[in-house]
Amino acid sequence: MFKKINRENKKGFTLAELLIVVAIIGVLVAVSIPIFTQQLEKSREATDISDARAYYAEIATALVAGDLNDTKTTIHVGDNYTATGAFTDGVVTSVTVADWTAHQTIAQWQSGAQEVAGVTIAATTDWKDATKITYTFTKDADGDPYLSEVTASK
Repeated sequence: MFKKINRENKKGFTLAELLIVVAIIGVLVAVSIPIFTQQLEKSREATDISDARAYYAEIATALVAGDLNDTKTTIHVGDNYTATGAFTDGVVTSVTVADWTAHQTIAQWQSGAQEVAGVTIAATTDWKDATKITYTFTKDADGDPYLSEVTASK
C-alpha cells in the first residue's frame, strides 16, 4: 500500500545547509559595505582635488597667456564652468570657479593635507555641498601674483 522511499538516491542540499550558506554570504556583504563606502569616499576626494588642480592649471595658463586679465575677467574651465577673476591695479587677487559641485560628502580629508600648486588645503576645509572654489593670489616683492590660498564655499 505505501511505497518505500529510497533515501540513498536523493541528491541536493538540505535546508540547513542552504541557510548556512546564506548566513555566510550575509556576513561577507556586511563586512564589505563599509570598505566599499570608504573607497567610494576616497575616490570622491580624489575627484575634488583633481578638479581643483586642473582648474588652477587652466587659470594659471590663462593668466600667463593674457586670456584672463583686468579687462577680460572670465574664462571657461573644466566642464564649462566659469572662472571669474578679481583684479587690483591690473594684478589678479582672486579667481572663483562658480556653480561647481563638490563630490565630497564629509568635512575632513581622509587622506591628509592636499596641495594645489604647492598651497596646502587645510584638513578642516569643508567641501560638503560647496559650489565655489576660490583661488586667492598675493603679490610678491616684485608685484607678481602667487597662489596663497585655495578655499571652497557655498
